[in-house]
Amino acid sequence: MGVYEELIERGLLAQVTDEDEIRDMVNAGKATFYIGFDPTADSLHVGHFMALCLMKRLQMAGNKPIALVGGGTGMIGDPSGRTDMRKMMTKETIAHNCECFRHQMERFIHFGDGKNDAIMVNNADWLLDLNYIEFLRDIGACFSVNHMLAARCYEQRMEQGLTFFEFNYMIMQAYDFYRLYLDYGCNMQFGGDDQWSNMLAGTELIRKKLGKDAHAMTITLLLNSEGKKMGKTASGAVWLDPEKTSPYDFYQYWRNVDDADVIKCLKMLTFLPIEEIKKMESWEGAELNKAKEILAYELTKLVHGEDEAEKAQSAARAVFSGGDSEHMPSYKLKESDLSDGQVDIVSLLVLSGLCSSRGDARRNVEQGGVTFGEDKITDTKKSFSRDEIGEGRILRRGKKNFIKIISA
Repeated sequence: MGVYEELIERGLLAQVTDEDEIRDMVNAGKATFYIGFDPTADSLHVGHFMALCLMKRLQMAGNKPIALVGGGTGMIGDPSGRTDMRKMMTKETIAHNCECFRHQMERFIHFGDGKNDAIMVNNADWLLDLNYIEFLRDIGACFSVNHMLAARCYEQRMEQGLTFFEFNYMIMQAYDFYRLYLDYGCNMQFGGDDQWSNMLAGTELIRKKLGKDAHAMTITLLLNSEGKKMGKTASGAVWLDPEKTSPYDFYQYWRNVDDADVIKCLKMLTFLPIEEIKKMESWEGAELNKAKEILAYELTKLVHGEDEAEKAQSAARAVFSGGDSEHMPSYKLKESDLSDGQVDIVSLLVLSGLCSSRGDARRNVEQGGVTFGEDKITDTKKSFSRDEIGEGRILRRGKKNFIKIISA
């Protein structure tokens, strides 16, 4: 099985411009491909996971990845799938975010000077110095406004009001592909399925300006069984930066995926052999929970390394088995948290981050969803002393959210 066939088998491919050409190129290791990342934060998140895994798979098959960071396009912002305009960033913020991206990407792909080693390119290198009049004459003339307005990527913004500022994004992205083709021999672009219109614009620009064929392929969006994008929690995005989302919380996110999503995630995101994953398709009950553990461990190892994956798995198991909770996320009480040497359960839930507000904490207690140590807590006025908390007592909200509380 070639890498192209494996991508299909794992359910990763959505749309392609020329299936036969693309299959031959990637299976033979002849693709120089790029994926774009707009530096809108100082960390990549689970939404980028599919792209990173695809880059890794294709590089392993001998193809050359180009990680294009949008230092230029990031100053505009992609309107795809948006109902509002993105926040504008300074050059300094964009540069910092790009550096953070590279550090995280190095866990997935190898950068260097070799034939199929990855390179990182910043589109600010050509976009920020463009002469507007020359650009309009040379590139703008290749685009039909009627065709652009019909593109899916502008649909939601058209409802709210699309600015001319954002309207340029498709042209900028197409120009990126054109420049990468000229400067690096980049013959293929990959991206999320919501980027299809922008990617086709790039292949068309290359054809019109150079008379050459370039290709595009979109990745299936990572959606759960309800059709919603994965990678979001009640507290926000699931980040790859351990300072934003701890390895333990990252592990727990995948350990707690819905039963209907676990096999799909194993196929799309892990590097386990597809035959091994197919054997899990008939698993139920305890075996399905084992599959979730495998998923969580493999992805945590990929992002944070084997040691952190081992710690996260050990900590997660400790909650249910009473084992070693050394690596479990914890909150150490401060003197200011105590009143007369005690702290009430509502305050504990808020201080630890298990509940977003005192009202939320009271509701969870009253509904019987809070356990501290071995005791279910139903009294919102229940308080605990330093001695009762001791060196570590596990506070739990529901079945999947817990933290170790350490005495002041």
